[in-house]
Amino acid sequence: MQLEITSRGYLILPSEIAAEYFPEDACVAMVREEELWILPIMSSASGGLMMKQRNLQGDRSVLVWEALPDDHKSGTFNANWDAENGAMRIDFQNPTDE
Repeated sequence: MQLEITSRGYLILPSEIAAEYFPEDACVAMVREEELWILPIMSSASGGLMMKQRNLQGDRSVLVWEALPDDHKSGTFNANWDAENGAMRIDFQNPTDE
């Protein structure tokens, strides 16, 4: 799958991906192993980052710029769901649309 990170540091999640992996619309973001990891949390009461509905189709956006290095690139990036770690792993080092 491919996900977009905007120049303003927003991660864009299509509605199907958001519903399947982030049903509570809450997550945490961290850089690990040179990837951006997005982990769902089960309740917004736990804190974390809130996903916002972006459009009528139900796509979500979440501001992740604080977790990204200063020299991060915007664009479309390869991503995969890591079931063992319960995380969406995004290879933010290598945009696919360069």
